[in-house]
Amino acid sequence: MIRSLSRGAAALLVAVTATAASAQTPAPLSSAANPYTRDPKQAIDEAYNRKIKEYTTAPYFTSPLVDYLPASKTVPTPSTVLKDIAGAPGILPYSGEVYQYLRMVEKASPRVKVFSIGKTEEGREMIAVAVSSESNIAKLDANRANLARLADPRSISMNDTEADRLAAATTPIYYITGTIHSPETGAPTALMELVYRLAVDESPYIQKIRNKVVTLITPIVEVDGRDRHVDVYRWHLANPGKNWSGTLYWGKYVAHDNNRDAMGVTLNLTRNVLNTYVDWHAQVLHDLHESVPYLYDNTVGDGPYNAWIDPILASEWQMIGYHNVNEMTKFGMPGVFTHGTFDTWSPGYLMFIAAMHNGISRLYETFGNGGADTVERTLSANDTARTWYRPNPPLPKTLWSQRNNNNYEETGLLVSLNQFADNTQYFLKNFYLKSKRSILKPKTEGPAAYVFPADDPRLGPQADLLRILQLQRVEISRATQPITVSVPVKNKPAESKTFPAGSYVVRMDQPFSRVADALLDYQYWAPDDPQRQPYDDTSWTFPELFNVKATRIVDAKVLDAPMEMVKGDLRAAGAVTGSGDVFLVNHNADPALITLRYRLKDAKIDIAEDAFDAGGSKFNRGSFIVSNVSAADFARAAQELGVKAVAVAAAPSVKTHPGRAARVALVHTWINTQDEGWWRQTLDLRGVPFDYISTQAVAKASDLRSKYDVILFPPVRRGGVQQIIDGTPMYGNPIPWKTTELTPNIGKEDSTDDIRPGLGYEGLTHLQQFVKDGGVLIAVEDTAQFARQFGLAAGVSSTESSRLKVVGSILRSKTVDAASPIAYGYGDDLSIYADDPPIFGVSATVGGRGGRGNTDAAPKRATGRGTPDDADTVQGFTPAQAAPEPPKVEAWQYAPIQDEQRRNATNIIPPQYRPRVIMRYGDAKDLLVSGLLDGGGDLAQRPMVVDVPLDKGHVVLFSNNPIWRGETQGSYFLVFNALLNHDNLDAGRKLDEK
Repeated sequence: MIRSLSRGAAALLVAVTATAASAQTPAPLSSAANPYTRDPKQAIDEAYNRKIKEYTTAPYFTSPLVDYLPASKTVPTPSTVLKDIAGAPGILPYSGEVYQYLRMVEKASPRVKVFSIGKTEEGREMIAVAVSSESNIAKLDANRANLARLADPRSISMNDTEADRLAAATTPIYYITGTIHSPETGAPTALMELVYRLAVDESPYIQKIRNKVVTLITPIVEVDGRDRHVDVYRWHLANPGKNWSGTLYWGKYVAHDNNRDAMGVTLNLTRNVLNTYVDWHAQVLHDLHESVPYLYDNTVGDGPYNAWIDPILASEWQMIGYHNVNEMTKFGMPGVFTHGTFDTWSPGYLMFIAAMHNGISRLYETFGNGGADTVERTLSANDTARTWYRPNPPLPKTLWSQRNNNNYEETGLLVSLNQFADNTQYFLKNFYLKSKRSILKPKTEGPAAYVFPADDPRLGPQADLLRILQLQRVEISRATQPITVSVPVKNKPAESKTFPAGSYVVRMDQPFSRVADALLDYQYWAPDDPQRQPYDDTSWTFPELFNVKATRIVDAKVLDAPMEMVKGDLRAAGAVTGSGDVFLVNHNADPALITLRYRLKDAKIDIAEDAFDAGGSKFNRGSFIVSNVSAADFARAAQELGVKAVAVAAAPSVKTHPGRAARVALVHTWINTQDEGWWRQTLDLRGVPFDYISTQAVAKASDLRSKYDVILFPPVRRGGVQQIIDGTPMYGNPIPWKTTELTPNIGKEDSTDDIRPGLGYEGLTHLQQFVKDGGVLIAVEDTAQFARQFGLAAGVSSTESSRLKVVGSILRSKTVDAASPIAYGYGDDLSIYADDPPIFGVSATVGGRGGRGNTDAAPKRATGRGTPDDADTVQGFTPAQAAPEPPKVEAWQYAPIQDEQRRNATNIIPPQYRPRVIMRYGDAKDLLVSGLLDGGGDLAQRPMVVDVPLDKGHVVLFSNNPIWRGETQGSYFLVFNALLNHDNLDAGRKLDEK
């Protein structure tokens, strides 16, 4: 239970129920017996201290490190900008106020320096603040030069003696980041006050940290979302007693998933933090979160640990985490623990940038209220249970304040910084040693390299993947001659394989080999692993998700092959060969092709419905035949996009249809905007224009077809499909999301006077009419279930399974209908991302259930005489003529219509409107490519992508999610094909005779 209190009521309740808080004594003066004491010669800020005590709701919710604030005649305290102390009730500063204060401190103290580290997608600044001794700040560049040499032991010839010398002359860097998750609000004020303490406090404890560590702080990672959340909180304060909105949009594209981008590095915030961490050669990246009472150091976490980290890191996690718990428990602070149930498997979290770059990843979960209200919190039994890893659990009921939260955050950080100050040489030498061990990886653990062949048919996606590795600071080399190496083969002797000159080689004898190995390798999560609830995706094998070839090489001779390092951003080489006014582009499912179509908006592009040969090259189905564009304009676009084309004098003789640039709308709900954000980002990056409309807008638009050719309805993943119709319950007051003087940062993406109404049945009717009038609706996962359940996809059913378990895994799919335009550019199989996908079946009748269920099931017959394969015999009668063998129906097919069904055919779907299965899931034996799969027989061979005609239009259903976290480029074109061929999706279709 959460009961919100005003500032005055909170203060009164503190006075009545927590009298011990008002009885707190000042921190003891310095003594040799107590290392946590303040400097007796330094005055304290009495007014600030009184507020600390007032807003801390019980004496055990603070520590001697933060229950006072030293005074300074020159350096302003946070109250200068906040007009109250850090953690005060009712006060959440905007990013600009946080930055204003930190720059005021920089101006007032030679111990602080502020750096701009980049911009967000919406143009807001991100900063990093360095705090250390005056001498350390003065030699930051020299210190970073030393750290650079430790970070790359090749620069010192792997000389341990020289490394020891460098470590002794170098100050480690501890990088702290806050508020990547916008509703987790405490970090900015805690870090404002921490910067002040580190700059001003003369206690021995703080002096040691200041002299021996450079503390680097990014107070707000998700800056766009911070300012939006402050808007929401201000609206809440201005409308007491009313329901208020959650923060529907954090960053421009995604919300909570901004902390899952450390692999794909698609967001500006990820790139800015990664660049800062790597360029400063920091030893730690410590990310601050809020969701667990009272402080959970979840870095230690639970198994399974990521299989690519250096084991030294696992030991560092344990050492630091348990030290944190020990120190804060000695302070008498309840609810501090480590270990817990968080698995440390996925490298997608922001903190894991450090783990994958030879540093130490750390993460705190403290207890926040989603704002700065002081509220009474009642915890669940699970939160307060005493376990082996949590012997000092949180209290069942607590009056909790933002100040309490700040106290815990600052105390934990200071304890960690102090431990680092006490062990600088240990951590610096480990930093060097982990880097050295990464370079020695080919000799000690393997592999030696990954090779991306120059003859891959998808050189564009190959370049996209390798460019992500470059963003991760991985070195990429290119073979100058053919490479022949030994390659292992499953259950067979190794075989020799030759890769052509021009192939890319990702060597493992480099400092950041671990991140490359982690992203390129396969993952396996055992179904019976003791960790039954994976925290996030269980697989991410990039070559499979990008649909490109990569070979893991263990033969160290590959490192001796002639090659040269790639300089600059790696791009696919675009070119036009031949001569003529018609340009032929092979369809290879390269996402650059959709950009080409929209960039050449005035060009005539015909799409081949069959494969053909022309100009000495072979072209797949779906290939572009481009005309009505100047050679110069086409060549420029091809070069910039990495597209290869053949110019010919005349169009080839092949059946075609127009490839028109679809007018696109992307529909969102007001329930959740998280997953559709990845779709918006992909469309923006690929240059596909679209209108962003809400389900409420659909409910008001009676003629969607006049505006749009294709409507995308990405996954919602919150509530059931009925909630898409109903929206949020209409209890209480309207809840706006719009730009006002009070809320200037929200309502930019889309706006509404009331977020509660959903699509409604009128909106459903409008969607149905849009399709009937010739539009295409693309629905995915739960929105596919929505379309099916509400009558937009006749002949498609869904089956529940209690056995199936797929948690962010990579599965194999098979092409069923290669002639469908949706399958253009693809081969026989494709690795796809799936997470608890719906199990579809298809039927030629309305209400039919579709193909068989478990593909492992034995043949079925009625009980009677004989074996399972025998015919039964009725006693007393001569055996009759055997009934005809029923037609074999695969799991992805519908049963043919029988003569008996045609006697009264009211529910038989006409052949031209029957569901067309484009792709299915793979066979049970090879369905899993990477990750976790249990009960796969229930999903094997089932339809995955289904095209359902509805009058003049189509509803395309995806059981998988083809656009996810910038990691699934291999499946993007399943969607893009539908855009390019929106008015010709029936091409290549063969209709049933009955």
